[in-house]
Amino acid sequence: MAVLGTAAVEVFVPLASLIGIAFAVLQWYVVAKVPVTTHGSAAASASQGGKGGRRGSARSNEDELEEEQGDDDDGEDGIDRLAASARCAEIQQAISIGATSFLLTEYKYLAAFTSAFAAVIFVFLGSARRFSTRPEPCVHDASRECRPALAGAAFSAVAFLLGALTSVLSGYLGMRVATFANARAALEARRGVGDAFAVAFRSGAAMGFLLASSALLVLYAAVNLFGLYYGDDWGGLYESITGYGLGGSSVALFGRVGGGIYTKAADVGADLVGKVERNIPEDDPRNPAVIADNVGDNVGDIAGMGSDLFGSYAESSCAALFVASISSFGTEHNFTAMMYPLLVSAVGLLVCAVTTVVATDVSKVRRTDEVGPALKRQILISTVLMTGGIAAVTFLALPSQFTLFDFGNVKHVKNWHLFVCVSAGLWAGLVIGYVTEYYTSNAYAPVQSVARSCRTGAATNVIFGLAVGYKSVIIPILAIASAIYAAFRLAATYGVAVSALGMLSTIATGLAIDAYGPISDNAGGIAEMAGLPPRARERTDALDAAGNTTAAIGKGFAIGSAALVSLALFGAYVSRAGIAAVDLLSPRVFVGLLAGAMLPYWFSAMTMRSVGSAALRMVEEVRRQFDTIPGLAEGLASPDYATCVRISTDASLREMMAPGALVMLSPLVVGTLLGVEALAGLLAGALVSGVQVAISASNSGGAWDNAKKYIEAGVSEEARALGPKGSEAHKAAVIGDTIGDPLKDTSGPSLNILIKLMAVESLVFAPFFAAHGGIVFDHL
Repeated sequence: MAVLGTAAVEVFVPLASLIGIAFAVLQWYVVAKVPVTTHGSAAASASQGGKGGRRGSARSNEDELEEEQGDDDDGEDGIDRLAASARCAEIQQAISIGATSFLLTEYKYLAAFTSAFAAVIFVFLGSARRFSTRPEPCVHDASRECRPALAGAAFSAVAFLLGALTSVLSGYLGMRVATFANARAALEARRGVGDAFAVAFRSGAAMGFLLASSALLVLYAAVNLFGLYYGDDWGGLYESITGYGLGGSSVALFGRVGGGIYTKAADVGADLVGKVERNIPEDDPRNPAVIADNVGDNVGDIAGMGSDLFGSYAESSCAALFVASISSFGTEHNFTAMMYPLLVSAVGLLVCAVTTVVATDVSKVRRTDEVGPALKRQILISTVLMTGGIAAVTFLALPSQFTLFDFGNVKHVKNWHLFVCVSAGLWAGLVIGYVTEYYTSNAYAPVQSVARSCRTGAATNVIFGLAVGYKSVIIPILAIASAIYAAFRLAATYGVAVSALGMLSTIATGLAIDAYGPISDNAGGIAEMAGLPPRARERTDALDAAGNTTAAIGKGFAIGSAALVSLALFGAYVSRAGIAAVDLLSPRVFVGLLAGAMLPYWFSAMTMRSVGSAALRMVEEVRRQFDTIPGLAEGLASPDYATCVRISTDASLREMMAPGALVMLSPLVVGTLLGVEALAGLLAGALVSGVQVAISASNSGGAWDNAKKYIEAGVSEEARALGPKGSEAHKAAVIGDTIGDPLKDTSGPSLNILIKLMAVESLVFAPFFAAHGGIVFDHL
């Protein structure tokens, strides 16, 4: 028997969630103490003659004077500083308004979609048993009666809506935190790189803990609330809970695609006209697309990424709970063992809180060359500490031995087997993170070789970047394969599901270092547009360069966990659909396999074309403004930012529909027309193909981006020889970065949602496909 009792679990999981939320609020409070002066307060301070005097400032006048004396940039008096601070506040507000407007408009579309799709879930699942309201024999224990199918359809639809709502809140709150912090990070860069780093990282941590804690709390509450109706019918309870993961990933898909199209349309338009044609700095306020570019960082890299990782967490948890419900955990009604996946996540929150304190209060960043190592230490420390946490949870919550169903066969498992499974996923994530950093950081040979290739033009830059992306697939795939083999050998499908949870157990830290990147990027943009001292921009550039790598690491985690989650969902689908074995020599399976392997390419083609079409309109608009607004190029007139924001908004909302429909309809069409075996092939093909394409696309884009920054920074003799900004090598690097932008921020990250979403959708609709699917093959 387990050491932990039911009462202890009922207290520990929600308590850990509430601690995580409180920790997020604490980080936000510390960031909020950094003042951002508005025009009104600037004028009031100036009229009082205070050189830095601010009403309501968290710092004293002596602190402000020390800040001015400690800054090496001369020529700024206090009023200039206040004016620059007020300008930061204006830009931050414009970015926040643009991001909020876009997300609220997007969520209106998603509200209609989720309502309609919830009705589809109810109708399809209800019709699988002819809308029966009578209790039925339990699938895995025919001697017992379980709740009627109609109830399962209704609760699955409710769980879907709950997951969608939580995903929306995750993205929206993340965006609000990021837009609240970006100007503060820019202003703190005047004081030092350590202060700016602390603001950006604490803000990322606020988002990470808020998302991870709320996801765990809502899922735990749903299990308990649904349990009031289902009682001891745990199979039906956890079948309906799978809708939670489907709702989360559905919103994440549209958030990632829509946000990715938005940000890359603006980014490509701003770069091509600004840096290549007009030879003006990145984030120059003369560029009409610059506000849209900064808005895009928040709606794509923050809101979309937050929804994406929430979807991964929800799906892996739902897969683990469903598989566990048909094991001895479910048949013996061992609540503590059933909650093992949630206990792992709860311990992960506490571990990540300790890890964050190390970065912000124990081992502080003081120099620019300490930024990257500080972020890498976060991953390593959280992984080491979490290994101990997994051991504690495993031996306290699980019985020494239990049984699992392995495709119809009983598999005897010991509790230490699950420790190995979860740890395998956790350490595979660390390997993926470090390998991603090696291939995308400008501190290492791969990116430096891409930068050197720019000497001979954009073509060789593109060739080298593609080669780096393709090569970067090798070790992550081997790490994922090793984790899968160990997990499946020891604990079958359940082992794979908890292995995915192991990779996501430090999700709060992963989100913190991922969100840190876009926040730093926005801080650099605001510093440029507000006219902060060159030293401040140098510091934000250093933060941003490290942020590009951490963003790539975050994408690597998301893709790796997607592979494990999809395989676990695939196993759960096979079990729920009643498939005895998936035979690759079966023509039905092989047809589905080929179609599934094709889908990531079709999806990528649609998203890349969408970015290209939107970017084309953005380029034309930016060129038009430079040509028709007198004095714009000289900085004597203001550009029309609003038109560029509107172009990105309209394009992303319009263009996200077709890729989203492809992903959502493919399982429904194949399962209904071709049957459960063909759908199994489709899922397998999409998984194998999608993971490879996603990793290579994300890492090629990251390598191109940091090759450009390597040339711009001029940190080595070689880099200085390739520069400066505006040189032919730099222009070639900008073109490579522009090509890589939609790969790393739109197509690549969206592919992991494709493979997860298709798998969880198939699991939810499996009863309908098993009962009515295969219309075409049954008549051929």
